[in-house]
Amino acid sequence: MNEDTLAPVPHPLAARLLPLYPVLAELPPGLLHGVLASHATLLPVPAGQALFGEGQPCQGFPMVLSGEVRVARGDPQGRAIELYRVGPGELCVASTSCLFGQTLLVAHGHTVAATELVLLSPAGFEQWTVAAPFRRFVFGLFADRLADLMALADELGTVREIVTRLLKRFERAGWVRTGRERVDIIDAAALRALAAGPR
Repeated sequence: MNEDTLAPVPHPLAARLLPLYPVLAELPPGLLHGVLASHATLLPVPAGQALFGEGQPCQGFPMVLSGEVRVARGDPQGRAIELYRVGPGELCVASTSCLFGQTLLVAHGHTVAATELVLLSPAGFEQWTVAAPFRRFVFGLFADRLADLMALADELGTVREIVTRLLKRFERAGWVRTGRERVDIIDAAALRALAAGPR
């Protein structure tokens, strides 16, 4: 029997990934199992562990088997805004865009709970995206995530406008004084009365 006709040896990670990422069944078996054998690492990660940071190169493409990853922008130890969470069967937009664009990460991520994931190396990700089914899957979920982020941005823009308008009104009334990244309360009694509403 010719060596080229031998069926690839199934990789044990495939059995765990396929129920969560069924598109992998559409990959040629040699590509699926070959990449898992050469370019995939199983990572058990405790809760609260940093996985990647803003401005860092992307180490690979994470596929969550269990647990959850929170992706946010801003200071991980201070003010940060959550962009989205990644659970089993979902994709990380920050990692995907970094790998496609060969740029640095624009967000940071850490585990919310004890998490197990498969990290595909950039080379392995590139090999799988050559296959049309996987490429369509990635772009489809990427588009869904992008739509969610746009909706979040719209919400934040609206909230920010309302807050800015109220603060200006309160400043004109002499109740607060605004400065760079700070708000000083001048008349707490007036603000309390406003919050209490009409009696």
